Amino acid sequence: MEFHDRNIETDIPARLDNLRWSGFHTRVVLALGITWILDGLEVTLAGALAGALKESPSLRFSNVDIGLANSAYLAGAVLGALGFGWLTDRIGRKKLFFITLSVYLAATAATATSWNVWSYALFRFLTGAGIGGEYTAINSTIQELVPARYRGWTDLIINGSFWIGAAIGAVSAIVLLDSPVLGPDSGWRVAYLTGAVLGLVVFVMRLWIPESPRWLVIHGFPEQAHDIVAGIERVSAKGRNDPPPGGWRTIKLRMRKHTPLADVIRTLFSTYRQRSTVALVLMVAQAFFYNAIFFTYALVLSEFYGIGASQIGWYLLPFAAGNFLGPLLLGRLFDSVGRRKMIALTYGVSGVLLAITGYLFVIGFWSAQTQTIAWMVIFFFASPAASAAYLTVSETFPLEVRALAIAAFYAIGTGVGGVAGPALFGALIDSGSRVSVFAGYLFGAALMLGAALVAWRYCIAAERQPLESVARPLAVIE
Repeated sequence: MEFHDRNIETDIPARLDNLRWSGFHTRVVLALGITWILDGLEVTLAGALAGALKESPSLRFSNVDIGLANSAYLAGAVLGALGFGWLTDRIGRKKLFFITLSVYLAATAATATSWNVWSYALFRFLTGAGIGGEYTAINSTIQELVPARYRGWTDLIINGSFWIGAAIGAVSAIVLLDSPVLGPDSGWRVAYLTGAVLGLVVFVMRLWIPESPRWLVIHGFPEQAHDIVAGIERVSAKGRNDPPPGGWRTIKLRMRKHTPLADVIRTLFSTYRQRSTVALVLMVAQAFFYNAIFFTYALVLSEFYGIGASQIGWYLLPFAAGNFLGPLLLGRLFDSVGRRKMIALTYGVSGVLLAITGYLFVIGFWSAQTQTIAWMVIFFFASPAASAAYLTVSETFPLEVRALAIAAFYAIGTGVGGVAGPALFGALIDSGSRVSVFAGYLFGAALMLGAALVAWRYCIAAERQPLESVARPLAVIE
């Protein structure tokens, strides 16, 4: 009998969820979080370097060129997420770590050699493809390795580490664009090379991260999965992982090589149709809100406040701080207060604050400094909201379709809300009209408020629950 026709009864999910926090989990957070740091570095450089690209003697981009190039990055992320997400569910989480990272590193280094808007857009597209693939593999791994009681906070912290990279990108922009040594056409090139060099560190950090034991069990490798869990138990809580009274809860599974695409489609759009609607709404709202505003933040500072390209980084630093502090300080509430209440709260507050801040922007209330403080406060709430969208998708669908579900909703959300956002806001800013920009802000606020209402009504109470209880594997045997 082939391995994928065999049935198995396993306690591996229960043992993983029962673990106490250990050095192993800390290393997982560090190794996976560094990818988000690189993504933050990438996106921040793209925003902070906008002025330098406009002033570059060899490029001389317009605001529309910059908006289109940023949209190309997001389009690459969409297609990369779909393609690599499908592969992640078929060949495993760990293998994809190295494939997607290789694409990212090569494309980032190539961006530094760009000679016109089309070459720059192409390399940004490929960079986005690598990062999009990272989203699927990493979010799947977080859910499947981290104990249930820590899952929400850990997911938000790892996704929030994006903003550590944003701070690094801001500092890099300050140093490189204001350097007396580097010319106007060299600073931005060295900035992109910096991202590629830092990415090499990730290869070393990922070598020891194991494949997901949950994925291994379903795909016919129960012995390997058992060895991995036993190894984690040896380093967790001084080698003890005591079963509850009555023994470990087990689950019966029929092992399979892969999940047919028809099963994926039926699961996402029939069996879990309501969950799919919630996921889509959350993803679209946060994608437009984040990408439209963040990718064009440097343009707002330069066009409406007269801030020079070399000084943009100083204004991005407090912005990044607010974005990281949000998940850090509010993240544990997603595991204690609960998913539904906290997702609705963070989406709703973000939308209201954006509308108020946008109105004050129209009447000229803000200076560059106070505008930055206002953004810092808004994104203190918006950052955990955006991370919670990924958390919702990655924990409310069965293991066999988890990575592709993340990819699909990220792709649709980013395609609808993210790709159009930077290009739209680039055009609005190019008009020179504060009222036009405010209209874009109001649209983003409306999306966030709508998502808050959907979350309050329909989000799943997944806090502190085993993944297999939130969404049973398709391979489960009654």
